[in-house]
Amino acid sequence: MSAIADITIAPNRTTRLAFWIKWIASIFQIIGYGATAFGWTPWNIYMFLIGLVGWLTVGILWRDRAIILIHLVALGAMIAGLVSS
Repeated sequence: MSAIADITIAPNRTTRLAFWIKWIASIFQIIGYGATAFGWTPWNIYMFLIGLVGWLTVGILWRDRAIILIHLVALGAMIAGLVSS
């Protein structure tokens, strides 16, 4: 049986949800890059955090371990940086 059969949300609904989350998360990350370029701290970090959580959610919906891993590591690094500053 495929991994798609294990998803509790209907596949079409999951696909649509992931579509919106990934685009919204991407927009927040792009805003974060712009905020970094203009020195708008801490807003750049907030934008990156929203984007990271969005992409982590997409990775979970897709059950894509590579997306989950990279965004968990990035999220951990950002949280560690925020706590230490």
